[in-house]
Amino acid sequence: MQRFSNKTVLVAGAGRDIGRACALRFAEEGANVVLTYNGAEDGARSAVAEIEQRGGKVLALKADLTQKAVVDAAVAAASDRFGAIHGLVHVAGGLVARKTMAEMDETFWNQVMSVNLTSLFLTAQAVLPKMTEGGAIVTFSSQAGRDGGGPGAIAYATSKGAVMTFTRGLAKEAGPRIRVNAVCPGMIATAFHDTFTKPEVRERVAGAALLKREGTSEDVAGLVAFLASDDAAYITGACYDINGGVLYS
Repeated sequence: MQRFSNKTVLVAGAGRDIGRACALRFAEEGANVVLTYNGAEDGARSAVAEIEQRGGKVLALKADLTQKAVVDAAVAAASDRFGAIHGLVHVAGGLVARKTMAEMDETFWNQVMSVNLTSLFLTAQAVLPKMTEGGAIVTFSSQAGRDGGGPGAIAYATSKGAVMTFTRGLAKEAGPRIRVNAVCPGMIATAFHDTFTKPEVRERVAGAALLKREGTSEDVAGLVAFLASDDAAYITGACYDINGGVLYS
């Protein structure tokens, strides 16, 4: 499929795992890809090499998306290189650390909100004026935004719940010109869980899924590509769970 031929997609936070898989998927489907990274430079550079080897057009930009001036400069560079932007996928974010209410201070709380929510606000605000009619934004929430997260993840879960609300609000404001949807991944085999989730917890969660496995970055990239494409032309303001059939309250 070449659903994104002659289109430009900006993938924010594409240095590893899901973001990197999204960048590769869009390139595979014909898009000009702009990818941003912060800490994961090796993964971003290898993605660039892979895309270029396949004949794709790609621009990689190092960017701290919590800083407005940096975001504005990155979006301007993307527009200067490829013109109008047709899609934005905002994957950037993270747990930072597991901390309970008693362990958190205001600095930590603000850091988590900045990484997961403020970065989305700044990136969407900068990209929207560059987007063509019929464009699409895909944001990243989490299963934690639905169920409150695991131990020590209250700040992260709160920020991801806010991403869902932001998505619905932006869909109202941007429609009918731009569609905005969110994906809410469950247990996906990424460095996130390698760092923050105990193996026995991962095994238990995978066992609770109807598909009896963890998801892959490529699984998520497939859903993202669908939501960004014209195949999802009548979908906006939605938050899609992708967790292998895990049920939660």
